[in-house]
Amino acid sequence: MNPPTSQKWIALETDRPIWNRFFMVAPLAVVGTKEKDGYDLAPKHMITPMGFENYIGFVCTPAHATYHNIAAWGEFTVSFPLANQALITSLTASPRYAGISKADQVIDALPTRKAIEVDALFLEMSYLMLECKHFKTIDGFGSNSLITGTILHAYVHPDYLRVSEQDEQEQLHEHPLLAYVAEGRFARVADTFQFPFPKGFKR
Repeated sequence: MNPPTSQKWIALETDRPIWNRFFMVAPLAVVGTKEKDGYDLAPKHMITPMGFENYIGFVCTPAHATYHNIAAWGEFTVSFPLANQALITSLTASPRYAGISKADQVIDALPTRKAIEVDALFLEMSYLMLECKHFKTIDGFGSNSLITGTILHAYVHPDYLRVSEQDEQEQLHEHPLLAYVAEGRFARVADTFQFPFPKGFKR
């Protein structure tokens, strides 16, 4: 197959996953669930709004507790950490050890707060926190699944609230966003620019 342009593009073989062959920017969030008599937190970077209504979805796998916790309890939280919370976010990915709950290993030592309606935890001081009811799970993306939820309640830190009279470039420079640069890196997004939409553009 010829490359898409005359430049020296490198064709990637698709008989195996391509995603670790290049960089890609993604949001980074922590999903909280009820688990037996305790709670679980797990970082997710394959997470996104599902359209422009109050739905959110993320990729998970039946091999992870998050998948089964949501199936059992029908609800979850989503926390979007501050730019200085990369280490805390990473700790939520700590592996489990047989006979010891993840709560006893890690979560009880993390700064968390209980959600109001949903029986799950938020990561404390996240700039955006969502309480969600399970909407539907779509299996079959290889070994992965898409889990979606309806947002019941949303809470945003005042520094991240969009206000019409505020300079957004200055706001984000002072209060950067945490991003995941797949795979294995992260960034603090502070320099942003107005997107050059064409005249007459409508969503």
